[in-house]
Amino acid sequence: MASIRFTDVQARPSEFLDFTSLTLEEFQQLVPPFETAFQAHLAAWRLDGKPRIARRFTVYKNCPLPTPADRLFFILVYLKTYALQVVQGRLFGMGQSKANQWIHVLLPALLAALRALGDAPARSLTALAQRLGVSETDAATVVAPVAETSAPVVAVAAVTPASPLLPMTAPNGGSSAPKTLRHRRTVIVGRKGTTR
Repeated sequence: MASIRFTDVQARPSEFLDFTSLTLEEFQQLVPPFETAFQAHLAAWRLDGKPRIARRFTVYKNCPLPTPADRLFFILVYLKTYALQVVQGRLFGMGQSKANQWIHVLLPALLAALRALGDAPARSLTALAQRLGVSETDAATVVAPVAETSAPVVAVAAVTPASPLLPMTAPNGGSSAPKTLRHRRTVIVGRKGTTR
């Protein structure tokens, strides 16, 4: 099965940027912390998600992602294109189940590498304010233009009914179906009888 490799795309900068949203220089800066986080993860866990109790991880002979650059390229392409796992596996010469395993191992490693570099996404207004070195009110003004661009979506939502996509119902009480009383004589006889 043919597959894409980092070495195939690194010589074409615009194609590399299309695949990963990173320049080659940015990619090269991310490889060492990513590989460190990957090795740290695999020191405790196996590829299948079970705890590692025996030997350490080594790249096997027919590994679909043999180099650190290939592993980082794989996960960045997945995050950029967000392809089906079947498609992602096909692109990189593996089946869907192996692509799933690699995705679940490489995503935490990428997040750990981004945190180590200080480039992990901010998940709250407070974290964004700290990253930018401004107050929360100033950080809120940075976020405000994003809310303004979503104004047409709000106008469309006002036209649609205010009901949720799925109806919300309260939890039901007990079932209204009649119960079979298993201790009654007719039921006991029916259970013990044989069908000829």
